[in-house]
Amino acid sequence: MRDYVEIGMGREARRTWQLDDVSIVPSRRTRSSKDVDTTWNIDAYSFDIPVANHPTDALAGVEFVKEMHAQGGLGVINAEGLIGRHEDLDAAVRKVIEAKTAGGNATKVLQELHAAPIDLGLLTERIQEIRDSGATVAVRVSPQRARELAPDVVKAGTELLFIQGTIISAEHVASDGDPINLKEFIGSLEVPVIAGGVSDASTAMHLMRTGAAGIIIGGGFNSSGPALGIETPMATAIADAAAVRREYMDETGGRYVHVIADGDIYTSGHVAKAIACGADAVMLGYPLAAAEEAAAAGYYWQSSAAHPRFPRGEVEQLFEEKVSLEVLLKGPATDPWGGHNIIGGLSRAMAKCGYTDLKSFQKVDLTVN
Repeated sequence: MRDYVEIGMGREARRTWQLDDVSIVPSRRTRSSKDVDTTWNIDAYSFDIPVANHPTDALAGVEFVKEMHAQGGLGVINAEGLIGRHEDLDAAVRKVIEAKTAGGNATKVLQELHAAPIDLGLLTERIQEIRDSGATVAVRVSPQRARELAPDVVKAGTELLFIQGTIISAEHVASDGDPINLKEFIGSLEVPVIAGGVSDASTAMHLMRTGAAGIIIGGGFNSSGPALGIETPMATAIADAAAVRREYMDETGGRYVHVIADGDIYTSGHVAKAIACGADAVMLGYPLAAAEEAAAAGYYWQSSAAHPRFPRGEVEQLFEEKVSLEVLLKGPATDPWGGHNIIGGLSRAMAKCGYTDLKSFQKVDLTVN
């Protein structure tokens, strides 16, 4: 039963929960974490771990994507980021970091770098380099530019297309152009589409009905709260999406849509809670900034931080000590708070509760703190 509270005369609001508000309950037999399977399968693609990266140039250069693949995860590049605008990506990233360390306006520098036009030839080269390495090619486009860019990135070799914004709907309407109807658009593509971010059950159901293979819950590192007043209660939003997925499966005779959590996930405990609430996988941003292979190793910003008129999220130095992506995802850990060996933490949480696979772990008991 949904819990509504009165916040003023004639105005009610639903009480919701963040991941930090809930805890996992070990209510079954325990087992060895070596017996736990963290494999994630979506459409025709299989991954050893249920992790993709948030599509920001602070993380995802070509080498980072290759290493994500080597560690069993999914690397996602941003078609509208620096990677497709600047031949020397390292130099572009350094300009942003230098502005930050010098006390300048790093957001302004980021916006100036994003003002360069997208070079489809350069973007195609980088997509093909990823594909030639054997890694799954996943590319993000915004809802606003999906119609323009998606055909080109798919032709270049994209295998999984992310249509992702901080907030998305099934139909993007613009007074200065033709609206994009995602159901029609996704139906016209030859690759699986993952779409988001979503904050509520109604929109989650609408996106499932577009034919998307997966939907993204949340808008990444919490940047829309201060800027727009919009914050996703991740525990509630994930659970709501999982609930309407069951309705959608009944509606379609069993079509399964993956739920991918992208927001306020910083530790292995957060990953475990997201899966427990009903997610199939997570997108990590902030935690992966500590990776030596990250394009801006130690620094982080969201893809929305470069918006030319209304940036959300700032350039931040999050980590002075860098470690390998392997240590972050698979250990061995020296961080005692779940920032390293994230998959090891997830596996142990599953094992402590007696579950051997991600799907069954979605049934674990939860309590509100």
